[in-house]
Amino acid sequence: MDSTRVTEHPTSFDRPSTGADPTDPRGALLRTPVPPRASGSALPAQGSAGQTPPAAGEDSPGAFEHSQPGAEQAAEPDTHRPRPTSEGVPAQPDGGQPGGAPPGDTPSAGVILGEVSAGGGQAGLVRPDSGEPTGAPDPGRRDAPPEPDRRTGQPTAPGRPTPMRRDGDRLRFVGAATRRIARGMDLDEIVMGLCRATVPTFADAILVYLREPLPVGDERPTGPLVLRLRRTDRIPAERDTEGGFTPAPQPEPSELETVGAELCEVRPGSALAEVLRGVRPVFTDTPAARAALPELLGEERDFALPDGRRAILAPLRGRRRVIGAALFLRGPERIAFEADDLLVAAQLATHSALGIDKAVLYGREAYIADELQRTMLPENLPRCTGVRLASRYLPAAETARVGGDWYDAIPLPGSRVALVVGDVMGHSMTSAAIMGQLRTTAQTLAGLDLPPQEVLHHLDEQAQRLGTDRMATCLYAVYDPVAHRITVANAGHPPPVLLHLGGHAEVLRVPAGAPIGVGGVDFEAVELDAPAGATLLLYTDGLVESRLRDVWTGIEQLRERLAATAQLTGPDHPPPLEALCDEVLDMLGPGDRDDDIALLAARFDGIAPSDVSYWFLDPEDAAPGKARRLARRALARWGMEDLTDAVELLVSEVVTNAVRYASKPVTLRLLRTDVLRCEVGDDVPQLPRLRQARATDEGGRGLYLVNRLARRWGATRLSTGKVVWFELNRG
Repeated sequence: MDSTRVTEHPTSFDRPSTGADPTDPRGALLRTPVPPRASGSALPAQGSAGQTPPAAGEDSPGAFEHSQPGAEQAAEPDTHRPRPTSEGVPAQPDGGQPGGAPPGDTPSAGVILGEVSAGGGQAGLVRPDSGEPTGAPDPGRRDAPPEPDRRTGQPTAPGRPTPMRRDGDRLRFVGAATRRIARGMDLDEIVMGLCRATVPTFADAILVYLREPLPVGDERPTGPLVLRLRRTDRIPAERDTEGGFTPAPQPEPSELETVGAELCEVRPGSALAEVLRGVRPVFTDTPAARAALPELLGEERDFALPDGRRAILAPLRGRRRVIGAALFLRGPERIAFEADDLLVAAQLATHSALGIDKAVLYGREAYIADELQRTMLPENLPRCTGVRLASRYLPAAETARVGGDWYDAIPLPGSRVALVVGDVMGHSMTSAAIMGQLRTTAQTLAGLDLPPQEVLHHLDEQAQRLGTDRMATCLYAVYDPVAHRITVANAGHPPPVLLHLGGHAEVLRVPAGAPIGVGGVDFEAVELDAPAGATLLLYTDGLVESRLRDVWTGIEQLRERLAATAQLTGPDHPPPLEALCDEVLDMLGPGDRDDDIALLAARFDGIAPSDVSYWFLDPEDAAPGKARRLARRALARWGMEDLTDAVELLVSEVVTNAVRYASKPVTLRLLRTDVLRCEVGDDVPQLPRLRQARATDEGGRGLYLVNRLARRWGATRLSTGKVVWFELNRG
């Protein structure tokens, strides 16, 4: 996520609140009469701390914005049950009750209260006797008498805002706002939830600053405290024409990055540092907060803050430390904040900060899961001779990004390649860790050039060493492009599907075998034809099995999908490998993602017999000279005479090293593909190592020449000895 981007999201006022005058330019400021204060009132006006109650007919300086008028005196008032009010329902300027009920009606006990919507309005008041929404005022009740004030019982004068004084009203607003904040999963959703829940219901504008970078968990920040403007939200300018604070001008899209890069470094001992250290929200009319604002907003920022208690600065404190700050603003035409609004701001700041803390932790966990899965799977498939490869991996869900499915392609001596796909039970961190160990074991066993059934046997032993409940399925196949054959061994895995060049798809009949980890079982291998142009598809059971279908039904659907895809490209042209993988994944329906999916597709190109030359050489002194002559003839037949000198030199050095220690015939093979590859095999298991020969040494420079002249070279141990190979670029 990009922490440098700042966006300003005006709150929509397309639908006015219930009872609001659609022509009101403010939209959120709804006016109702303010009563003259009764001298004998039992509920005196509640002002801010240290202030005297306002005189009759004046706006209360500590009034809350979204007040609820009391129910009008009915013919028989209900003195036992107070009328419930909706969360954040604005005052009704026409004196009607919330929901448009006539003033004389007794409120129904079954009224359902809705939540505060994104624009601060109500969400669905329903009368159980009619089943119809009551959100619109009754136009026939315009002549209703003014509604009395909740505290004094006196009628209010038209056109004045009515303060919401009851603690229940604030609790309902805080409950709805915190629920909206808590719905966010990542950082942006939580910050946006805070902005949308407070503007315009609680404030006309909000600025949210977050620490840069945000600490994760128990990490202790090392650098200075730097705050970055993360998000702003305000009432649109067309609704804010009566004056008040002047927000920063809307940037053009091209200037968005510049605005988002605004930083504020909190200097130790500064006024802003003291306010943030206090943790509690404060009014900005206090000297300390007033001095902290220029440091937070910047001296050059075009802000004309309203006077009085119309701005609240609330530090955002997570579990360990302050992680940011939120600034709530109200214009002068709106009722100012009062002392109890500090409690509301504290609740909003606390829930937002804890949510941000958890979102950062969740982001770190998701990052760790992604990195773990990425390192467990091959980053890039190898480029092997005679075969093309493509793969796909899909986690079971976004919340569980790691699993036990894996695939691999391992180059083997003799231009062969091992194709592996496996599935550890579960899709969790533990499954991924076990999968990583089994994959590493399979790579090590493949390097020993063991038969497929022996590889599965050793994997079974490794799984038993990891634990008694470590179960996995695996399919291991070895493709030989020279012989056009494939050897497959299976351990409880779904069988592979082979798509022929003509469009025919078949499910290969391979022994099912027992899963890895059972122990005490024998694995079998079968050798099958792998014609050129055919495509082998290896997959895990998440592709073919779900709650909506069994595994064999899914395998049949997969076979039909492959055959149908091959028909689109014709009988002589196989479908593109990457597009084929995408088509296979498209067969998944809405309810088919119950498990991880690993997919490995191999297109068999093979190596034509005319591009292969193979000889046996007796281990004698004349073998290097014979090898040079044979290599020269093969190159002349292929029209590659320009490589003759280099090939003769390198073949002579490698064959000389082989016959020096071999007791059985030495093999020499030349392969012509996109490169020229030479392979020399013997029965000695010790691998040659490159070393720097001393000036007095008679030998030891053969591999040095190979390393300098060859494109690539290597040595691989076999079950019967070793193979030393090198490659040269074709001219």
